[in-house]
Amino acid sequence: MKLIVGLGNPGKEYENTRHNTGFMVLDYFSNKFNLTFKLDTKLEGLISQTNINGEKVILLKPTTYMNLSGNSISKVLNYYKIEIKDMLIIHDDLDLSVGSIRFRNHGSAGGHNGLKSIISHIGEAFNRCKIGIDKSSDTISHVLGKFSKDELISITSAIEKVSYAIEDFINNKTFEEIMNKYNQK
Repeated sequence: MKLIVGLGNPGKEYENTRHNTGFMVLDYFSNKFNLTFKLDTKLEGLISQTNINGEKVILLKPTTYMNLSGNSISKVLNYYKIEIKDMLIIHDDLDLSVGSIRFRNHGSAGGHNGLKSIISHIGEAFNRCKIGIDKSSDTISHVLGKFSKDELISITSAIEKVSYAIEDFINNKTFEEIMNKYNQK
């Protein structure tokens, strides 16, 4: 069983903002496989379940808001008895240029409050996909702002690539293989 988590904030006002890049990836992926999300209040998230090539897959968009993402993720891991190695977290990253992709299997939060929350619940050793949104002098306005038309082209391309990487993850490619294939040199 695999757990794919997209980080973001719930609500219309946050749709398609830079901080919701993880949600955008899961929306793209779910559309590709004609999946729908249902709210699970006990697990504090929007959840979609499917089988892909014989592998049970859970997609999760936490509804806790970014800063409490670890609450929902730890509940889902425990409820479905999913091993951390079978989870992939997808999130925005200020330290990468717009549309850049980096896969890592451990690390610090790097100032990302969603990652801080996850790390406080399960530690630093988990698979993650960082999607660049670039830096700005006003971090809060930047991450909660929408992408420009030019940025949207780069982000759309990144989302499509990450969707393929998710399929590789589900199909049991090793995380090292995924890093070698998708991390841009």
